[in-house]
Amino acid sequence: MCGIVGVVRRRSTRSSPDLRALVNTLEAVSGRAQSWAGDAEVLVDIATAIVDLDAQLRGIPGIRALIGDDQSRAELSFTAQRLSSDLDGIERSLDAGTLVVASSDLEVVNSALVQAKDGAWAIHADRVRTAEAVAGLARGAGKDEIGEAALEAYASIQIALAGIDRLEVRGRDSAGLHVLIRNSGLSDKDRVDIEKGDRSDIRFGTRTIRFSGDAVGFVYKFAAEIGDLGDNTCRLRHDIENDAILRQALSSDSAEAIILGHTRWASVGIISEFNTHPLDSLEITQPSEKEKPAPYVVAALNGDVDNFIELSSEKNFAFSPEITTDAKAIPVLVARNEIKGDDPQESFRAAVNTLEGSVAIGAALATAPEQLFLALRGSGQALYVGLAEDAFIIASEPYGIVEETSDYLRLDGESVSDSSRANATRGQIVVLDADQAGEISGINRYSYDGSELLLEPQEIERAEITTRDINRGAAPHFLLKEITESPASLRKTLRGRIVENAGLLEVALGDDAIPEKVRKRLASGSIRKVVVIGQGTAAVAGQAVAATLLDANTELVVSSTLATELSGFSVRDDMSDTLVVAISQSGTTTDTNRTVDVVRDRGAAVISIVNRRKSDLVEKSDGVLYTSDGRDVEMSVASTKAFYAQVAAGVLLALAIADSAGRLDPTRVNQWLTGLRALPLAMEKVLESRAAIATVAQRHAPRLRYWAVVGNGVNKTAANEIRIKLSELCYKAIAVDVTEDKKHIDLSSEPLIVVCAAGLGGSIADDVSKEVAIYRAHRAAPIVITDTPERYSAALETLVVPSVMPELDFVLAAVAGHLFSYEAALAIDYSAFPLRQIRSVIEAATAFAPESLLARVTAEIDVPATQFLDGLRAGNYDGTLTASSATLIASLLRYAMGSASLDDYELEHGALGVPSAVVVDLTAALTTAIEELTRPVDAIKHQAKTVTVGISRSDETLLRAEIVRQVIAAGTPRDSLTYRSLRTLVDLDPAVVSVVGYTRYRVEGDAATDNAKIFVVDKGGVAADLVSRAESDSRLRGTKHRVAEQREVTVVRGRTDGRTLIVIPEVKHGQCVGLTLLHVEFAPSLSSESMRAVLQGYQGRYGALRDAVTETEDSFDDTLLSQVAPIELLTDPVLVLADRWRA
Repeated sequence: MCGIVGVVRRRSTRSSPDLRALVNTLEAVSGRAQSWAGDAEVLVDIATAIVDLDAQLRGIPGIRALIGDDQSRAELSFTAQRLSSDLDGIERSLDAGTLVVASSDLEVVNSALVQAKDGAWAIHADRVRTAEAVAGLARGAGKDEIGEAALEAYASIQIALAGIDRLEVRGRDSAGLHVLIRNSGLSDKDRVDIEKGDRSDIRFGTRTIRFSGDAVGFVYKFAAEIGDLGDNTCRLRHDIENDAILRQALSSDSAEAIILGHTRWASVGIISEFNTHPLDSLEITQPSEKEKPAPYVVAALNGDVDNFIELSSEKNFAFSPEITTDAKAIPVLVARNEIKGDDPQESFRAAVNTLEGSVAIGAALATAPEQLFLALRGSGQALYVGLAEDAFIIASEPYGIVEETSDYLRLDGESVSDSSRANATRGQIVVLDADQAGEISGINRYSYDGSELLLEPQEIERAEITTRDINRGAAPHFLLKEITESPASLRKTLRGRIVENAGLLEVALGDDAIPEKVRKRLASGSIRKVVVIGQGTAAVAGQAVAATLLDANTELVVSSTLATELSGFSVRDDMSDTLVVAISQSGTTTDTNRTVDVVRDRGAAVISIVNRRKSDLVEKSDGVLYTSDGRDVEMSVASTKAFYAQVAAGVLLALAIADSAGRLDPTRVNQWLTGLRALPLAMEKVLESRAAIATVAQRHAPRLRYWAVVGNGVNKTAANEIRIKLSELCYKAIAVDVTEDKKHIDLSSEPLIVVCAAGLGGSIADDVSKEVAIYRAHRAAPIVITDTPERYSAALETLVVPSVMPELDFVLAAVAGHLFSYEAALAIDYSAFPLRQIRSVIEAATAFAPESLLARVTAEIDVPATQFLDGLRAGNYDGTLTASSATLIASLLRYAMGSASLDDYELEHGALGVPSAVVVDLTAALTTAIEELTRPVDAIKHQAKTVTVGISRSDETLLRAEIVRQVIAAGTPRDSLTYRSLRTLVDLDPAVVSVVGYTRYRVEGDAATDNAKIFVVDKGGVAADLVSRAESDSRLRGTKHRVAEQREVTVVRGRTDGRTLIVIPEVKHGQCVGLTLLHVEFAPSLSSESMRAVLQGYQGRYGALRDAVTETEDSFDDTLLSQVAPIELLTDPVLVLADRWRA
């Protein structure tokens, strides 16, 4: 996955606020917060005042005010941070029960507290930090005064850098940022000097400057396979700060800049500076019209261009050899369209329309320097356009825009504007105008065929997160940050919901959690069943909720299951006797929400446990119990803190349900609630043992290939949860079993077994100890999580946790298991370090002459190669690296290190033993091995469970077109239809009314020669009674010969009989082995939009016709396409058709 960012800005007209007055206001608000005593309305007023202050400090007026008064800025930041501390103190008092609010006001207080904390955080962490960063960028050479144009441009650059920084969780192999400036302060002499200097790199490396007309582009890039989050943007920032030419370009009062940036997770093309996006349109040689200067276009891609190989062959790209990424095709195609005479918008649209796959694209054109172009097609990617003050902020995720705005438009890559032309109109193109930046009117949206898509105000959405939620702080990864935050999240979940009465603790849930009507149905017995549902980790938490209800010994029939299992197999026509407890972190889990709809339609009551206010599940539920403070965001897909909060909320809800059902022992409730209150502190003690857990993970995770997790009783819940995390983070197929059952299943695999045994005592603990001894006797590696390590002497390792209550100790086992999962993934990833070092050496060596490549590699790889080989011999890779990868790399390293003769290379590897072959083969083997070892840590770094580009299945989509169905129904083998043929057929489909017959031929011999033969294989429909010339003359000639030789779908109209045919080549291994002739009836006419799409997809015929007309005419009138029969437009000579337009 990659990340795209962009900023489009207009001049600001709002006056800057009085910073001193804002400081005074904030100090007054801080004083009110310090003295707050629990009044909900007062806290709402405090939150509203903070949010208003933050709004005044946004945009260029806020930056200008903050830069202009250093003392007031410092005081403002200090006061905002003190206010944040005061608000944290309020939270602690609420959690400790020393500050009490009425249960009816709890949600109002929680919501206002979140809003106030967001605002205070934004003032010091977003507004002040941004202003200081902008000043740093602009004053790189010590200049004190910042012009208005420079301030706005550097503000846009800073916003883009911040976006890249946040999007690096999607990939950090390289990062790039491009600044396109119009009305720059550079003179003609400056231009000449720059173009003669060292900043005109044809490969578009870092600090390259390009001039085109009145526009000038600056690009900054950095690539590094080994590094940490944030390293890339630090390098970009350094280069920008110290670029005197950029400062000069922005010195003009009328200068304006559009920013396009990217952070890359390499998929096509190696990790290198020259493969770093954005890429430009310059080719080594221009493919046509060399007398015209090549248009300047830059583009960035998220996704893969699935038909890149076909495009490369068809378009004869002339890329610099150092550039191997498919993204380079995009600006080149746009530029070529401009050379042909298309306007910027049509050039971009036509270019992206030729790409197959799930893609998100951003582009800037020198011919339209006041616009930014976006495209999205498919479901694997995303693009968001944030509407900020006087600016559009573009990012691949909402967290890339929320520093500046919460309002955004999400592009829809799957939308179809015309179902009759689904393939032509699927996806969206957006053109953003700087003159109306920040306004809906500045967003121009189109479908892929160019049809306008009107934008309605209700399509603008509001983000549910702020930068406070996505701040990683000092944690290296969001996953570790969120595990560490788990105790606080659990405390917030308990806040205000446990009260003391007559010396005993009780649950205090309001009607918003359990409505009065549900309580009455429970009390009357009309609700007799409780089913707890969820998916993934939420479903595991549901098991704990059900266990608590069963412990309460009510007469309710209690079960927990996956939401999909309930809706698929256990739905009854009348479910009015059932209460469904639905658990979801986001409230948007499709499977859970769909099940809730199904059971509600059948009369069931629904109470949800959810972490997000205003989410879909909230709207569907009778009652809602929020975890934490109702917005405890998890950035890591591997959910951790949500699990603990869901368990805590579930226990509270279970006890309240049992109370409403009338069967609850107050003493037992007190035990449960005492245990819950003790959990956060006990969790913190487990977190303190992270180093010990890491040591165990490092010792065993990389060495052992097969893993399992076991537990019994409530510890089985912990086992289920740990198994999910180990699978998500370490990419293992992991078994989870009941402890006593494991010996009956698969001990023969000698697995690493994580044994969850927290809180066990008496004979049960003794039995588990015996099981552990059995595991060890069968050469398994049992790692026991327990509060009584002395019981498990047979364990290979023990992870010690405290105990709070036997029924809740499984939570502490889960904490230890989460830490073990995290550290195991890191340990596996670390084993790839020497391989990364070797590959980095190779990539650095490629900058030198090919004949010295192997020698340079040999001189530099000795240390990392020896480290890898030593680890291989010691068995450190036995559990992670495949045997084929390990043996291949070991062999290749012998040649790369010079310890084996190249004379033997062909015998061992099947290729001629030359230095270049060794380097190429070693690079490929290293890449495969690194991917095998790095996938675990990718699950931690990135916001996706599988770090891969969205799979588009584009050919499967094409197979759904009716004309393609008819071709296959005629007997044409699916694997003989090339992607190009499928695409052409789909584009022709709207013009075809019906298929009335077919003839299939077999082709023998090479169609490029005169010796090829053709034979009839089958006939059908109207063709059944027709005599084919091939039946009497088997020579391949005429139109059939041309189609077979060119391997291109062709429309034909019979010269004498007027029959209309589509001839489709059947291709195997690059040779035409057959032909299918479809007898078809074409539509008498099509709309101009539909006909244009058909012609664009058929042999470039639209462009050819337009070029022929505009050779003599000023413009090409698309509306005339609807007045000419499709068959004529597809078969008549282009010059004949052009005469119609001239007439």
